[in-house]
Amino acid sequence: MPSAAEQLAANINFGAFAKATELKRRIWFTLAALIIYRLGTYIPLPGIDPVVLQEIFKQNQSGILGMFDMFAGGALGRMTIFALNIMPYISASIIMQLMTTVSPHLEQLKKEGESGRKKMNQYTRYGTVVLAAVQAYGIASGLEGMSGSSGGAVIEPGVFFRATTVITLTGGTIFLMWLGEQITARGVGNGISLIIFAGIVANLPSALASTLELGRTGALSMLFILVLLVMSVGVIAFIVFMERAQRRIIVQYPKRQVGNKMFGGESSHLPLKLNTSGVIPPIFASSLLLLPMTVANFGAAGGPDWLTSITALLGRGQPLYLGLYTAGIVFFAFFYTAVVFNPADTADNLKKYGGFIPGIRPGRNTAEFLDHVLTRLTVVGAAYLVAVCLLPEILISQYSVPFYFGGTSLLIVVTVTMDTVGQVHSHLLAHQYEGLIKKSKLRGRSR
Repeated sequence: MPSAAEQLAANINFGAFAKATELKRRIWFTLAALIIYRLGTYIPLPGIDPVVLQEIFKQNQSGILGMFDMFAGGALGRMTIFALNIMPYISASIIMQLMTTVSPHLEQLKKEGESGRKKMNQYTRYGTVVLAAVQAYGIASGLEGMSGSSGGAVIEPGVFFRATTVITLTGGTIFLMWLGEQITARGVGNGISLIIFAGIVANLPSALASTLELGRTGALSMLFILVLLVMSVGVIAFIVFMERAQRRIIVQYPKRQVGNKMFGGESSHLPLKLNTSGVIPPIFASSLLLLPMTVANFGAAGGPDWLTSITALLGRGQPLYLGLYTAGIVFFAFFYTAVVFNPADTADNLKKYGGFIPGIRPGRNTAEFLDHVLTRLTVVGAAYLVAVCLLPEILISQYSVPFYFGGTSLLIVVTVTMDTVGQVHSHLLAHQYEGLIKKSKLRGRSR
């Protein structure tokens, strides 16, 4: 028999959406915020020659800069005020989460609930400003050393250009950080992920058009393009299947007598997702690779030989790049899973409410069992993430396929779409429940 929540979910239709005024307000707010973000990706930095910059970027777009431009929604290629995008914030979040494992003070803040979370968010914001300023200065210095066939990329190099670039790019990142928080609080949630999602989706039509143009000119065969599109659909279906996969652990609750009535005795289940970390590992791994290599790519042309060699080894599809990317994905898959799910706390909560896993003693044994199951699931989940993210990377390096058909971009788009649909569905369910509660109160008063 379906549960009450499942029956209620089945009754949700367009009419329910039309009546959910709060949800509509949140959706319109989210759309307005994303439009503002997209407009900002077309406001150029002052003092840049766009013609020279476009010529330089075309020569380097198949490397790591092209991937950074994908996350930035094209803002890096146009060198706009949002060229850094939200990546410094993600890097700062990584550093803060890593620091909680080694700093007793931060670990204590993490356990203090809402007040501790606010303090940690504030520390993350400070770290974002520092990282954004460092990256912005690296970009400004790199731009001054770039030149094309018609001259330098910077019209008037100097201290003033570096200062304005650092202030502008850092301010752009801080604004996007604030915008993401507003989308999370007043929109449909997942603000930071939606900003990255919007940048990727906005450039999908142009990526498809450029791929078809490669087929028209004969650079790519039409058969290969057809195989690529079919592969993309297959990857999307595979991602949906794996993201919905979960291991359900049976939890039994004993019977207890309250007065003359018996309560409990029913069984439930504890769902453990195959990929608990979601889309975080590829984003974090990409962010850590992009942080130092952005500066390296900018300075490789006129820099020392060792910098040029490192930049070449970290090129798209190169073994070192693939190895570091794989290691980053696996590490953050396990790390983030450990952050969001604590087997010991879950075991304590089950014991507190009288629940137990059949055949497993409550307490420490339950925690060890959950940790064992979660580790095995994370191994499979990390392997799935590596396969989805790396196999298309090889195709991209070998056949110059646009980044938007790569595994990382498809993973982000599909996962964020599923999460957003889930948020909308939750709001609709809440609206339906509120309507039922109001009707029951009115009926009670009428009697």
